[in-house]
Amino acid sequence: MISLNYRDSRPIYEQIKDGLRKLIVTGALRADDKLPSVRALAQQLSINPNTIQRAYNELEGEGYIYSVPGKGSFAASVAGADTERKRELLARVREMLSELRYLGVSRKELLALLDEKEVEEA
Repeated sequence: MISLNYRDSRPIYEQIKDGLRKLIVTGALRADDKLPSVRALAQQLSINPNTIQRAYNELEGEGYIYSVPGKGSFAASVAGADTERKRELLARVREMLSELRYLGVSRKELLALLDEKEVEEA
């Protein structure tokens, strides 16, 4: 389900957030699917439950999951969350594009990269 990379510079809770977000966005977790309990996921990943709780809280704040008291956490439909996530990702892409252009990468090379990604998805 989720794997952690201890050599990754990102904090563990962010890796968990990204893993769960990817499962929701790709449809591996559909709307209203129950997520593992904080305790169960912490035990499975051998990490502190507070780390899982932080990831769940942030995902809930972003609209990717919702909690039902006494029942647990569930995947939300991502319609609202997608808009915010797209905005975040586009901002990061703009930053990367600016840096790549500064480093001398041409528009043609960038477009070739986009075309390459489209071929992979087909």
